[in-house]
Amino acid sequence: MLLGVFYLLLFNDYDFSRSNLMVRNANVENFSFTNQDGKKITDREVEGKVYVVEYFFTTCKGICPMMNANMRRVYEAFKDEPGFMIISHTCMPETDSVPLLKAYEEKMINGKLEKNSDGSYKIEYDASSQKSKVKNQNWNFVTGDKALLYKMARQDYGIDNGKPDSTQLLKDQFIHTQFFALVDKQRRVRGMVYDGLNNDEVEKLIVDVKGLLKEKVTSKHFMNGFSSDPN
Repeated sequence: MLLGVFYLLLFNDYDFSRSNLMVRNANVENFSFTNQDGKKITDREVEGKVYVVEYFFTTCKGICPMMNANMRRVYEAFKDEPGFMIISHTCMPETDSVPLLKAYEEKMINGKLEKNSDGSYKIEYDASSQKSKVKNQNWNFVTGDKALLYKMARQDYGIDNGKPDSTQLLKDQFIHTQFFALVDKQRRVRGMVYDGLNNDEVEKLIVDVKGLLKEKVTSKHFMNGFSSDPN
């Protein structure tokens, strides 16, 4: 009888719907940034949500257009999902102001997503023909303190493997990464480091988001008491 009660209590907290994605970081730190609408986006906004992160800058002509066309694919898959969010962090907070982020949002959301002949994607945007208001509930383009932005890319999300010269001042450092990270409802970084320029990895990311959305947020004593690895 006592053994039965023990297992009842034990598995009452166990989430049988949980994904088998590995945990890369068990605790994303608290944060506070400002989005394209001038609104504060903090760790409270992602509480209980699955979210994807990346780093970009608005004037980028290299990897960012293709990378964010792929992020648009992620957005399209979950734009009506209240339990999902995208946070696109600028890596140039000294120049990417709130108005610039707002203009970039319009391009990303209202632009036409097209597939190229080689299988890659692009966003075609004609500012002169845009009249409709941006409808966007869960893609945030954020700016803020450069030290925190860079620290989170390197230490929390693990999507920048460039180690800055210890003698280099922060103002001279620059992150330019094509990678995406996936965070679960308990603010744990899950799965792989997803290449935002690789179609197969973007498709894998979409599948993995679906898996994490199905997970239930239960009390953490089972998860943490035994292992931070869901396998």
